[in-house]
Amino acid sequence: MLRITSLNLNGIRSAFRKGLPDWLARQSADIVCLQEIKAQDADLTDELRHPSGYSGHFHAAEKKGYSGVGLYLSRPAELVVAGMESPEFDSEGRIIRADWPGFSVISAYLPSGSSGDERQQAKYRFLDHFGAWLDALMHENRADGREFIICGDWNIAHHEIDLKNWKGNRKNSGFLPEERDWMTQVIDKKGFVDVYRRLHPETTDECYTWWSNRGQAWAKNVGWRIDYHVATPGIAAKARSASIYKDERFSDHAPLTIDYDFSLV
Repeated sequence: MLRITSLNLNGIRSAFRKGLPDWLARQSADIVCLQEIKAQDADLTDELRHPSGYSGHFHAAEKKGYSGVGLYLSRPAELVVAGMESPEFDSEGRIIRADWPGFSVISAYLPSGSSGDERQQAKYRFLDHFGAWLDALMHENRADGREFIICGDWNIAHHEIDLKNWKGNRKNSGFLPEERDWMTQVIDKKGFVDVYRRLHPETTDECYTWWSNRGQAWAKNVGWRIDYHVATPGIAAKARSASIYKDERFSDHAPLTIDYDFSLV
């Protein structure tokens, strides 16, 4: 069984202070996909870089205290590559990929447009480039059989059942029609699978992975499902169970873990 966890940390140092290493040790995930590390390479101590049982790989943003992605791997990868050949967004540290024979895992942190129109337009530019990049992954899957799992904070709730207050968010970034249509293209047109929804097609309140720090969103469970495992069909069919951990809070996101009937060679 292959266990993969995805978690937006909202700062790796903050998450570690809140007890993340102990949970990682208990969780025993084979691969942990990290987003929003908010740290430069020089900030990463040995403990942050290589918690017990893992080797860490990171792609930091050039801007300090911003964005950044990472991977904790329990087994060495053949190759780890940062970025998606986009100078604008690779400088923000949004993509890192690890390859094993016939299989790849990607940690992705898609932009948020909630701070204003300028960032929303940047988000649309990212989606255009990322969509073409996903096309190339699917072409590789169909040509060579390589399976992909793209884990991370996609900053888009796809359907009405993916957030509590969908009516009040129809004009807000993260639930705009253009963003939702883009997700539909990824799932229905490009052929990728939303793995959590494959396992839990009807669940609502239990599916949330992010809660605003405003008001009492966490206490009232006014959440959004914006963290995903999006996979090529072959590996998606091997998913056996999914869980969202809420007993402790390491950030404003909850870890999403999925077990696959698959082993790394």
